[in-house]
Amino acid sequence: MANTLEAVEEYLSEDPSYVEQFEKAWGPGPITYEKVGKSIASFERTVVAGNSPFDRWFYGKEEDAIHESAKRGFEIFRDPAKGNCEVCHSMQEGHALFTDNKFHNLGVGVDDEGGLPDMGRSEVTENEEDNGAFKTPTVRNVALSAPYMHDGSLATLKDVVDFYIGAGNSNDWRDKDLKELDHLTRQDRDDLEAFMNALTGEIPPNTDAP
Repeated sequence: MANTLEAVEEYLSEDPSYVEQFEKAWGPGPITYEKVGKSIASFERTVVAGNSPFDRWFYGKEEDAIHESAKRGFEIFRDPAKGNCEVCHSMQEGHALFTDNKFHNLGVGVDDEGGLPDMGRSEVTENEEDNGAFKTPTVRNVALSAPYMHDGSLATLKDVVDFYIGAGNSNDWRDKDLKELDHLTRQDRDDLEAFMNALTGEIPPNTDAP
């Protein structure tokens, strides 16, 4: 987030309230970025969005919970011959996380020569196959989380849908499951966006921006 690991540690260590809270959570010792990462992860696991209009319709059988456009968008989302979105934003029996928890290269941020300024997961794994790969986010509450992609390069959900129409950006490690979706009509794209808006659900208190 436009910072360095060392600078984050230094910044937090200068605040006595953070030092006290980190010691309560993790025991005595300096604030390290590993503890920061674990703290963020612990918080994020509490932010569970549920009871969205989609949930009330699909799981609760409340037919009027979402509009017909969103219902059509859901079918496009699931259909391998149309959107094929579920291949990565997967659903499970009885519930839907809308992520496969895997890492994929979509070509986000690729430069004009097909290079990857941000190497993604391979910076951690040192595996060339992970070049430009980032973890699949859930699409729950996605309408509230603009801008999109790991670099914030897409401003709106329409931009995201249009990005996928062209199968992302070409590069040597682009995910094999990405297919061009230029067969989708403008109505199909609007329906997909309507479906994603129907995934806005309730979240626990005190988890929004301060």
